[in-house]
This record gives sequence, C-alpha cells and structure tokens, in this order.
Amino acid sequence: MPVSPRLHSRVNATATRSLHDLGFSELADVLAADGVIFHHVKALWRALHREGELDLASRNFLPPLKHWVKNSVGEGKLFFLDAPEVVDEIRSSDGLTRKFLLRLRDGQTIETVLMAYDGRHTVCVSTQAGCAMGCVFCATGQMGFVRHLRPGEIVAQVLHARRILKSIDPKKRLRNMVLMGMGEPLHNYDSVMQALDMISDVRGPGIGPSKIAISTVGVVPSILRLAEEARPYRLAVSLHGSTEAERSALVPASKRWSLAMLIDACRKYGEITGKRIFFEWTLIAGKNDSPETAHRLAKLLEGMDAHINLIPLNPTGGFAGVESNSGHQFQRILQAAGFPCTFRQRRGIDVAAGCGMLKAEKRVRTA
Repeated sequence: MPVSPRLHSRVNATATRSLHDLGFSELADVLAADGVIFHHVKALWRALHREGELDLASRNFLPPLKHWVKNSVGEGKLFFLDAPEVVDEIRSSDGLTRKFLLRLRDGQTIETVLMAYDGRHTVCVSTQAGCAMGCVFCATGQMGFVRHLRPGEIVAQVLHARRILKSIDPKKRLRNMVLMGMGEPLHNYDSVMQALDMISDVRGPGIGPSKIAISTVGVVPSILRLAEEARPYRLAVSLHGSTEAERSALVPASKRWSLAMLIDACRKYGEITGKRIFFEWTLIAGKNDSPETAHRLAKLLEGMDAHINLIPLNPTGGFAGVESNSGHQFQRILQAAGFPCTFRQRRGIDVAAGCGMLKAEKRVRTA
C-alpha cells in the first residue's frame, strides 16, 4: 500500500522525533492527521506504554494502524522509539538492587536503579545527563551538566525497569518511582511533568501519583509552580544543612536559592497543597551529623508537616557516611521534637548505587 501524499509530505518536512515523547492526546492528533481513527490510538498506546513493546512492526495491529506503523516508525522515518542500550549492569550481593548504565541515542549515558523492598519494587530514574546543581558530595554533581532528558527518555527508563521485572516474574509489578537519579528534576520541569503524566496514566504504566516522589535540591520557583499547578506527586526536598553556611558548603545551589528562601517556599507549598513534605538528609560524617545540627534542623522545620528521611551517604569524592550509632542519635533528637523520621536503608552500596557513581566508575575502568 503506497504512502499517502499527506504522510509523505510530513515525513519530509518534519524532523524525526520519539514516539515516546507524545502524550495520549498528542498521539491521537498525530494519528488523526494521517486518517487513522481514534480506536487505534488505544491499541498503540497500550503497546508502547503498558506492554513496553519495542518492535511495533511485529504487532498484530489492525491494517490501518499496521500500515501507519510501517510507514511512520523506524530509523529515517517520522518517529523512532526510545530504547536505551544497556552499557553496564551490576547487582547488589543481596539481590535486591540492580543498577543499569543506559546509553541514549546521542551517546550520553544515564543511570537507572531497580530496587526491591519487602516485595515492593521501586525504580529510581534520571532526568538529566549530568547535573548543574554541583552538590559536592554527589558523583553526578561532580560531572557537570550536559543536557536535559526528553520526556521519552524518562519514560523509557520506567519501561526498561518494567521489562526487567516481567522477565523475572510476569506477576511482579513496578509500584513506586523516585526521581532521584542523575540530574535535578525541577530544573527540567516541563519534560519531567510530561513524562509523569504518561507514567501515571492508568492506560500505561499506571504508577499512582501518590507513589511517585520528586526529589529536588531546592529549585524554589519550581516548588512554587508545583503547588500552583496542584501536581499530585510527592515532594522530597534534599536539605543537608541547617544553616546557610552549612548548606552552602555542600549544596552550591543554596547560593542562588538561600535556605531561608527554600524553607519559605516549602511552607507556602504546604499551605497551598495541604501535603506533607519529605525532607531528605544525607548524613555525612563530620559535616552534618552532630546532635547540635539535629536540634537546629528541628527548630528550622518547626510547625511544618514534615517527614525527615535520614540517608547514610554512599561514600564518594572524599566524603564518608556516618556510623549507625551517630545516625540513630540524630534520628532520636528529631523524633523527640515531634517529627516522623526514618533512618533509610542504604541500598546498593556494593553496586555504586549512589547517583552518578556507576557512570563515574565506568569512566575510570575504561580510561
């Protein structure tokens, strides 16, 4: 069957882009423009986002959709699929963490981590290649910023994790997602929100919004935008310091958005949304793990609906994680001040599961 003149002209006039970048409505518009009725959109969306299909040509679609796929999807055609290549994979000794180094179409590499917790499975995804925030204890921050990820490149990480789980056991489900991999999610706001719309769509991966956490180092304008747009996802703020000096020494972005500005934005977020904020505190030996720091943190967050997650640092860049006794003392002080406080399990330390660590180690191994 020949290519329609309308489709042929669009193929020549439009730059190739990812089919995974398109939301459901945009996908429907693209198909409608080529005379493919709405009924087929659901079939294509299901194949892409629920089943994670990477070989659309092999699907038993009805003729109109099969013809459209043949003429529109593939190298040199109107659309391609985001199918990152696995460059490296390492597994933790306890079998609960698998970390993947994925190569994108332009050769950039990013990290995706699949973690198991008491039968639940969580994927940690990257939102940028590199990071502009420059946190001194973070392997990604030490690499610098390369570029933002497109929505499809974020979605593709979730689909990759789902395929891995399905290969282990078809009954296993990916229930949780955290945007805590390489990059600052709120620095890439629009692409991240487009991706999350697709990931939380019940017709696709269907990860519930309440099971998706966005971790930010404190991009104040985007925190306020999250509140104003009533985004349904959980907000996790990486704090790490209880004074301006303490935080600025670890998080250079604090020089742009001060600790006072960040706490004010968090209070406004809570007032507008009525939601609890999760504060992430990476415990770094000799830097932010003292009892005095814990007392200052409790004072800083006073009156706020906050849950504090204490995370022992995966050692990097000359920084060390705390001993468990010191960490649990920090936790007890916060709990005594009335804050729910969780001492998080340090996952994947033997597989370089900290943000950017596998990519950094791969560079060393291949140098």
